[in-house]
Amino acid sequence: MIMLEIRNLTKQFGDLKALDDVSLSLGPGLFGLLGPNGAGKSTLMRTIATLQEPSAGTIHYGGVDITEDPDAIRSVLGYLPQDFGVYPRMSALNLLDHIAVLKGLTDKAARKEQVETLLNMVNLWTHRTASVASYSGGMRQRFGVAQALLGDPQLIIVDEPTAGLDPLERQRFLDILSRAGDDKIIILSTHIIEDVRDLCTDMGVMGDGRLIVRGEPETLVEEIDGRVWIRPFDTDEEVERVKATLPVLSTRRLRGTSFVAVLSDGSPGPGWERRDTLLEDAYFAHLNGLMNEGVRRAA
Repeated sequence: MIMLEIRNLTKQFGDLKALDDVSLSLGPGLFGLLGPNGAGKSTLMRTIATLQEPSAGTIHYGGVDITEDPDAIRSVLGYLPQDFGVYPRMSALNLLDHIAVLKGLTDKAARKEQVETLLNMVNLWTHRTASVASYSGGMRQRFGVAQALLGDPQLIIVDEPTAGLDPLERQRFLDILSRAGDDKIIILSTHIIEDVRDLCTDMGVMGDGRLIVRGEPETLVEEIDGRVWIRPFDTDEEVERVKATLPVLSTRRLRGTSFVAVLSDGSPGPGWERRDTLLEDAYFAHLNGLMNEGVRRAA
């Protein structure tokens, strides 16, 4: 079984440490990566994809150090960045065929079949003759998905893949990823926590360039199950008092009322109700430093 081994990875941009001693070992399957903007997710994706070199640390794929031999991973990589880039004034059909040639798909008949299959899969077949430059944001994102899947890649990296997709398109793409995940290493970086719980058997949370926690989504949820309490508040002053005295997971304003969720072994007091635990609760618990400090594997 081919593994992706990341050891003590650091990336420095001047005084900014975008990645801080990240270590991660991944085999086939879907791995979800969560974290806020600036956490280092995209920097990690770009470094794995050999678009930038690390300042320190190593990345091995199948036992080969890809910082020394980037072609070892580029030949099996499918990559969908957060910003897919500039689009030539070519039709989707012609541009995807051109990208397929660049990826080494030299057999014309096989290339034609794969290009047409992928355009149908991402629901762009009826728009295949239109210029990609004329596509809407969601259509461009779907085209990006198609190019990432060209050539049957064994390592797929997708950075915010459902951004700009409507609910039906989003579900279609998640189904594609789910079907592909059995025999490929797939790294899904996203802000949408439900996507990770629905798709991934393994996940990590990043913050400030570090891997804060790694574990199975359901195991991370079980760690704090029964410890999440919620209460509505009418004023911002009340919310600030709670933040000063209790370990707050999140606050959410609905129809003029602020609902505050906290982490507590028992009831924090009158008016608090225990709530079913969500993956976002576990995410905020680790991100906000409310669990044990340091990188740890969920038991």
